[in-house]
Amino acid sequence: MTTAVHRRTPAARRTDDEALRRQFDRDAIWDRLVKPGDRLPSATLLEADLGPIHLDRLRMTGPIVLVFFRYASSEPCNEILASYQRDLVPALAGGPAHLVAVSPQIPARLTEIKRRHDLGFFVASDVRHILIDAFNLGFHEPGADVLLGARRSILPFPAVVIADRTGTIRHVDVPHPAPARIQAAVRTLP
Repeated sequence: MTTAVHRRTPAARRTDDEALRRQFDRDAIWDRLVKPGDRLPSATLLEADLGPIHLDRLRMTGPIVLVFFRYASSEPCNEILASYQRDLVPALAGGPAHLVAVSPQIPARLTEIKRRHDLGFFVASDVRHILIDAFNLGFHEPGADVLLGARRSILPFPAVVIADRTGTIRHVDVPHPAPARIQAAVRTLP
């Protein structure tokens, strides 16, 4: 005897199959993401106001905290960058760490978010996806190329990656962690 409890509609089966596929995709993604012990690639990013910044030069003077965000008009990204300005920048002041927000959006569009929140840290474009690809943080979002002003529709997962002065990745958080967690991770660096 079959009851309604045991019967599965085609729509319910499709939903379960999609959930399973998402689970597999997520697990495969997590296995590929940047991990502590990986290396920071030698890269030049385009800072919204300053032009080229060289990560190798920055790390010679201190650890680098990379905050990956999608684009300037993303409300969640605006909120996290504003909270990092309010709560993280003062905590890192006086220390050697460099805070760098990284987006695949073109630099001309990133100046808007930097000025709106009066961000006192680097806001840089990884328009060629050097870091995003090296860290496997990107995912395809149809139509994102229009928002980014770029040729590719790849957005980064919201993440924080911390590298020490040697270029070794010491800490990774996906999604964006609280400012206190970043501060604690920076304090543990040699």
